[in-house]
Amino acid sequence: MRSLYLNGAFVPEDEAKISVFDRGFMFADAIYEVTAVLHGKLVDFDLHLARLARSLAEMALVLPLDNAQLLAIHRELIERNALHEGLVYLQVSRGTEDRNFLYPPAGSPPTVVLYTQAKVVLESPLAKRGMNIIGLPDLRWGRSDIKTTQLLYACMAKEQAKAQGADDAWLVKDGFVTEGTSNNAFIITHDGGVVTRELSNALLPGITRGALIALVKEHDLRLEERAYTLEEAQNAAEAFITSSTSFVYPVVTIDGHAVGDGKPGVLTQRLRQLYIDHALAVIA
Repeated sequence: MRSLYLNGAFVPEDEAKISVFDRGFMFADAIYEVTAVLHGKLVDFDLHLARLARSLAEMALVLPLDNAQLLAIHRELIERNALHEGLVYLQVSRGTEDRNFLYPPAGSPPTVVLYTQAKVVLESPLAKRGMNIIGLPDLRWGRSDIKTTQLLYACMAKEQAKAQGADDAWLVKDGFVTEGTSNNAFIITHDGGVVTRELSNALLPGITRGALIALVKEHDLRLEERAYTLEEAQNAAEAFITSSTSFVYPVVTIDGHAVGDGKPGVLTQRLRQLYIDHALAVIA
C-alpha cells in the first residue's frame, strides 16, 4: 500500500481523507504538477517548481511550503514507496469551506496532497509503435496555460479517441492545433523544421516542451513556434507529442491519415533519445 502526503503528514492511501467541502472537489479550484521519476530521482524538478509557482500566482493560491520542503516531501515519498520509475503527483486546492462561489477568507489553509505512481517511462510501448491521433474541437476554458485540475474536457476527448480506436486527440481552435489533451503537439516539416505552437493562454507551457526546444536549438535544428492546421500535421514528415511522463512519443496517424510513412520518424526518435539523455543528466 502506498504512502501519501496529506496536509503535513505521511499516511497510508486508505487513510487519506479530505472533506466533501474541499474546493478542489466541488469547483476544481486547484492546481497540480506531475514530475517524472527515473532511477528513483526527479527529472527537471526546478522547472516544475517554477511552473507550480506560476500556477499558484495565477490562481491567487498560497502554498505554505517552500521549495526545499517540497523537494524533501517528494524525496520522502519516493523512498517510502520504493519508486524506481514513474511520477510524483502534487495537488493544491483552495481548501475546505461551505459551498460558496466566493473564495474563502484570506489565510484559509489549502489542501495539499502528493502521491507516487509507478509507470513505465523509458521503455513505453507507445514510444516504439507510435500514437494514433484524432482531431477534436478545443472546447476548454480560456486559461489552458494554468495547470488546473479542471480536466473534464480532456477526459471526454480521450474517451472519444478511445471509442474511435485512437490513442489520444489533438485539439483544434480557430482552425489550428493548440495541443494534445495532456501533452504538447509537434510536427516536423519535410525540410527538417521542428514546429510547435507559440505559448499563449491557449496551451500549457510544458516542461518537456521547453526542455526539448532547448535541445533542438542546441543541436542546430530549426525551430518554428507558429500555428499549424491539422491538415498540415497530416501531411508533415513526422509528428510527435511531449509530456513529463511520456517524454517524446511519435504520432504515426492523424484521423486515419498516415504521417510520413506511418512509422515513428527518424528525427522524432533522435529527439526522444536526446531528451532521455537530458533527463538522466538532470535527475536529482
